[in-house]
Amino acid sequence: MAHFQRCRDAALALAAGGALSGAMATNGYFPHGYGLKAQGMGGAAATATDSGFAGANNPAAAAFSGDRIEGGLGVFMPRRGVERSGGVLDGATDSGSGTFYVPEFGYNRQWGGRWGFGLTVYGHGGMNTNYPGGQIDCGAGPANMLCGSGPLGVDLMQLVVAPTVAYKPSERHAFGVSPLLVLQQFKAYGLQAFDNAPGFPPMTSAPGSVTDRGHDQSRGLGLRLGYLGQWTDRLSVGVAYAPRIRMSRFDKYRGLFADGGRFDIPANLTLGVGWQATPALRLALDYSRIRYSGVASVGDPSGTPAPLGAPGGPGFGWRDVNVWKFGVQWQASPALQLRAGVDVGGNPVRASDVTFNIIAPGVMQVHYTLGATWAVSDRAELTLAYMVAPRRAVSGPSMFNAFGLPAGSETIHMRQQSLGLQFGWKF
Repeated sequence: MAHFQRCRDAALALAAGGALSGAMATNGYFPHGYGLKAQGMGGAAATATDSGFAGANNPAAAAFSGDRIEGGLGVFMPRRGVERSGGVLDGATDSGSGTFYVPEFGYNRQWGGRWGFGLTVYGHGGMNTNYPGGQIDCGAGPANMLCGSGPLGVDLMQLVVAPTVAYKPSERHAFGVSPLLVLQQFKAYGLQAFDNAPGFPPMTSAPGSVTDRGHDQSRGLGLRLGYLGQWTDRLSVGVAYAPRIRMSRFDKYRGLFADGGRFDIPANLTLGVGWQATPALRLALDYSRIRYSGVASVGDPSGTPAPLGAPGGPGFGWRDVNVWKFGVQWQASPALQLRAGVDVGGNPVRASDVTFNIIAPGVMQVHYTLGATWAVSDRAELTLAYMVAPRRAVSGPSMFNAFGLPAGSETIHMRQQSLGLQFGWKF
């Protein structure tokens, strides 16, 4: 257990020093996969037993995944922008901050033939934008695209540390649990028009707690449960579920997020099947559902007739998302595995909520992936993963039309790439 303690401390140091980026906007703000092996498979990992990321994918996998430790670094490259036309606030701009470095860490240890223990460190994000100011004139001089002063953007980071324990009641079936220790960090700037500003209707229940307050933090404790069964020599089935994680409030932004600054993590469910088609070819299919509607600050429509920050107040209007992930892994040689996959999900952003989502354009729907693992030796391996997501856009009427400023319609859009390298060690 001393070895486990050292690995845990190393993971926390990695998370703190690496500052897991809040930029991974793929399935809403959930990444398309956890761990680079899963990312090369389109994110399909509910039945995978070849990594140390059980705490993020399926806690029960820790009972099958052997003794290993993995660390890697990904480069995430989103390109996001907004356009407005058909009114007096016409303009177009792209978000800066287009390159993010995302560390990852996984550890697993089996004991006594029945037990598995692990530690996974991972992150969520996606509400990370940085638009320049001075793009339009809202009647009082140069302003950003949401009629505020200076640059416009938000930065959300969710860091999850997931210790894991799994048990096999029989040789082919396992159950696992991962407590989820969550730290969130958030800041917003350039939203002065929503802070009961002169010339705009009253928007918030807590003036002065909407924008430009610097970073704020919140904490929470959740749980992920998992089952993994090898039903036949070729077929495996996995299930993982995490109920909603109730987070402490962002007090500095109690006038922005519904219920006085609460920003919980939505419940999510994954069902997966794996098929060993031949000794060299493995297929995996996962279905995931993310219940964004269960979190008021995310799921409530932006047009809700209540002030920002109030109980049941406006949110980003995100719908629940259904995601299908399919991956193929081929053992090309004793030392080389090749992977490919696709992630296809629903778009959470409605046309009626485009204005609010300028700062959080989580509109992606399709991700294509490639990956490979090279066994450098019997114990050491290198894994590479690449993802590309084609441009996706959503258009709708501007909220500023209701403020007496004819603004026409708005379009938000995004495209993405990511590339990552991971080193693994079996012991």
